[in-house]
Amino acid sequence: MSGFQIGVIVGSLRRDSFNRRLATALAQLASKEFTFKQLEIGDLPLYNQDDDANQAAQVKRLKAEIAASQGLLFVTAEYNRSIPGVLKNAIDHASRPYGQSAWAGKPAGVIGVSVGAIGTALAQQHLRNVLAYLDVPTLGQPEAFVQAKEGLFDKDGGIGADSREFLQKWVSTYEAWVRRHAG
Repeated sequence: MSGFQIGVIVGSLRRDSFNRRLATALAQLASKEFTFKQLEIGDLPLYNQDDDANQAAQVKRLKAEIAASQGLLFVTAEYNRSIPGVLKNAIDHASRPYGQSAWAGKPAGVIGVSVGAIGTALAQQHLRNVLAYLDVPTLGQPEAFVQAKEGLFDKDGGIGADSREFLQKWVSTYEAWVRRHAG
């Protein structure tokens, strides 16, 4: 395989989301053989099992984008000590109907940023539990609980000097994970 398409799922819809900024900046740290595409989840209807037999066009689009990806990157906010509802909604849609999950077998990385000192540690743990059930091999180490503070991003939107070495190591380890697990 000459290149890896990574589907990026950002668990925040906020216009100035720290997590969207982090997802964009992480892609800049990746090697040239990796391309990152942020997948739209904000337009999905609320999941309703009654719709499994006739999924909305937005759901079919999401599932097709996941299928076309060799890896996944979840960049999640933390709401009320868990994953945002919009992220759970997307996960539920793309895992259904039962037996037709788009997620299964896709290697993933989980990361997130928040203003709190523990970053998105609890949201990441909840997300890892869900991904384990869905048969998504998820990078375990290094963990990255990023705090949004002055200097995290440079003036051009990239990762700032103080965090660059740590996050470059995380991205490099994630790339190795995808190479090892991508079918």
